[in-house]
Amino acid sequence: MEHLWAPWRIEYILSDKTEGCILCDKHKEDQDKDNYILYRGERNFVILNRYPYNPGHLMICPYRHISSLEELNDEELREHYEIVRRSTGTLRRIFKPAGFNIGMNLGRTAGAGIDQHIHTHIVPRWDGDTNLMHVISDTRVIPEALAATYEKLIGEI
Repeated sequence: MEHLWAPWRIEYILSDKTEGCILCDKHKEDQDKDNYILYRGERNFVILNRYPYNPGHLMICPYRHISSLEELNDEELREHYEIVRRSTGTLRRIFKPAGFNIGMNLGRTAGAGIDQHIHTHIVPRWDGDTNLMHVISDTRVIPEALAATYEKLIGEI
């Protein structure tokens, strides 16, 4: 029998699960590098997903703790999607993906891991980035460390 390893997941498995909202907490801390916050706008910020599907997996998040798209005011909405557009362009320039998955999971039933604070995911995609590893072993191969991805993207969005 062969064993497949995904050691990066142990950090999440063993981590203390805090009360409250991680997206609210992270942007209030003065530790952008440690929290992988790449950009701060007036009403939204960009953070690397700590448990990415692919390198460059970003989340664009409003500062306000809101759980539905309709709660965004016009200024938040405009800036949010402007940052999505700029982030996509940055990822395209730096990582040269073949495509993107961009979207929101609104509500736990829809797949939201953080369902009380909306955010938009941007996942760069490459031909062949989906393979048998995750299908048969529930293991995802991420070929780049978060710190390396952060260094490539900081100051670029």
